[in-house]
Amino acid sequence: MPRSDIPAASATPAAAAVPLRSVLAPASFRHPQANREVLLGEARVAYLLQRVRRRSIGFVVDVDGLSVRAPGWVTLSAIDAALQEKSDWILRKLGESQLRQQRRQDAQVEWKNGAVFPFLGEPLRIVLDAEHRFQGRGAALVAAPHEGLPRELHVALPLTADAAQIRDTVHAWLLKQARAHFIARLDHFAPRLNVRWTKLRLSSAQTRWGSARSDGSICLNWRLLHFRPSVIDYVVAHELSHLRVMDHSPRFWDTVATVVPDYKALRKSLKDEATPSWD
Repeated sequence: MPRSDIPAASATPAAAAVPLRSVLAPASFRHPQANREVLLGEARVAYLLQRVRRRSIGFVVDVDGLSVRAPGWVTLSAIDAALQEKSDWILRKLGESQLRQQRRQDAQVEWKNGAVFPFLGEPLRIVLDAEHRFQGRGAALVAAPHEGLPRELHVALPLTADAAQIRDTVHAWLLKQARAHFIARLDHFAPRLNVRWTKLRLSSAQTRWGSARSDGSICLNWRLLHFRPSVIDYVVAHELSHLRVMDHSPRFWDTVATVVPDYKALRKSLKDEATPSWD
C-alpha cells in the first residue's frame, strides 16, 4: 500500500514549495485511430470521429479511448462544444479505463515454472512436473506444500517447456474446471429461481461475462474462474434471472437479490478487480 511518511525535521532549510500543477504533466489520452484532438480542462484527448447516420452526437469510451459518432450535418464546432459539455464524464471514464488497463498489465502472468495466477480468488502456483507425479492428465491441483503458501498446479511439462506450452496446458485445465464449477452453481441456483437451464457454453469474450437466451441456453466466460466463488455466483444468478426477466428492469434486480442479496458489491468487484490477459 502506498505510504506518505512525514520526514523528521532537518537542520537544512526547506526549499520553497513548488506548485503541484508545475510538477505533474497534464493527462493525455490517445485513441489508436485518432483523427481529431481536443483540450478538456488540462487533459489533451485525441479521439476518433466517425460520421454516421444518427440523430445526435454519441460518445463511447472503451479500451482504445474516446470515439465520437456524429451525423454528417453536425459542425465540428458543435462537436467541440458537446465534448466540453460532457468533459467531466469523458475524463472520468477515460481515467477509469486507463486504470483498468494498468491493473490488467500488473496482473500479467509470465508463463514459467513458479508463476502465480488467481484461481477462485486465491493465488495458484505453477509447478512443472515432467515426471507426472500426480493423477490425471495435463495438470492437477495439489495442496500447498506448507501453511501460508499458495496451492500448486502441477503441470506435466519439463522445465524446458516454453511459455506457450505452459499457458495452453493451464488454459485447458481451467476450461475443464470452469465447466464443472459453472454446472454445479447453475444447478444450485436454478431451482431457487424456479427456472430451468438447458445448455452451457463457455466464452472467451473480453468485455462480457455472460449471457442468457429464452430457450434456457447460458453462456459464461471461463475467465470468471479467476474471481472468488461469490463473484462467480453473482454472474450465474444474474444470467439465470434473465430466464425470468429478459431485461435489466427493477423487477430483474429484485429477482437477482432473492438469491444474491449483496449483488451490488459483487458487481463492483467484477468491474474493479484485475484478471490476467490471455491474449
